[in-house]
Amino acid sequence: MKSFALKDILRPHIANLAPYSSARDEYTGKVGVFLDANENPIGSVSDHCYNRYPDPYQAEIKARISPIKKIGTEQIFLGNGSDEPIDLLIRATCRPAIDRILIMPPTYGMYEVSASIHDVPVDKVPLTADYQIEVDKVLNAVVPETKIIWICTPNNPTGNCLESSVIEKIVRNFSGLVVVDEAYIDFANTSSWLDRLAEFPNLVVLQTFSKAWGLAGLRVGMCFASEELVRILNKIKPPYNISLPAQQALMSGLDSAERKDVMVEEILKEREKLRTMLSQLSFVLQIFPSDANFLLVRFSDASAVMSYLIEHTIIVRDRSKVFSCEGCLRISVGTTEENMELIEALKSFPLPI
Repeated sequence: MKSFALKDILRPHIANLAPYSSARDEYTGKVGVFLDANENPIGSVSDHCYNRYPDPYQAEIKARISPIKKIGTEQIFLGNGSDEPIDLLIRATCRPAIDRILIMPPTYGMYEVSASIHDVPVDKVPLTADYQIEVDKVLNAVVPETKIIWICTPNNPTGNCLESSVIEKIVRNFSGLVVVDEAYIDFANTSSWLDRLAEFPNLVVLQTFSKAWGLAGLRVGMCFASEELVRILNKIKPPYNISLPAQQALMSGLDSAERKDVMVEEILKEREKLRTMLSQLSFVLQIFPSDANFLLVRFSDASAVMSYLIEHTIIVRDRSKVFSCEGCLRISVGTTEENMELIEALKSFPLPI
């Protein structure tokens, strides 16, 4: 494996940054007379204590996540969705207009958007026709300025898992960060890369509460990394990046881990029923394999189908302009009733004469 040292890829001023110290950094207790943070002492919703700042490091939540994910709290970073750690990882490592990231389209769009916001060049090595990694091309595309390789598995928007042996080869042969985005991992019949985190110091794993946990409105993402990298992310994040209502609701959600498993099982059953019904439509050309809670579907006229569905207030995602997804719509798996409403509408889609 190539040698890796976090100090070698951090932007120098980030490594030496003195972070903002909030009131809750100086005193972490919950009991006392709090006259340190210029909060309103009365509050408008006092029974929820919303007049007080939340724990900036979400210690209770991490203590609850730790046994679920079988990873130490010091290796957990919580962000405002997964988009916040995506942004912070680029900000921490990439010098604008100098350093680079590498992505493999088609993939999640925020990697490129976040890089562009920071004026960081993006190199692209497309996936194969069956949406897998061409590992030799990826490694050959790496230059000294490449700081992060982004891998989404199960991939969005294609839905499939990427081959683990190929990902391992990249992790072993790249001296920067390899970020494996597992937003949809709960729907896949494969192991999480969390199981390998202790083995690879350059590995970062992203997960989320937005999909399988059914908590998208809370906007809480999980980033698992080395203790050293988590300390850096904590240095550069906004002081109170997860609101108190979100933390409280998330604690309640974590009490229902078994409900998450039930929801996943139900969604997977609905996904296969939806696949079967879509395959019976003459204007459906291809349904791609999915390890996620959605299907990528190629239509004979995706634009017409999209417009027709919008007229019927059924909203899917048009991916036909995404590289290698020409003619495709991405359809999230809904409830039984929602899926049937979609199918019934499509059965009435006016075919060209």
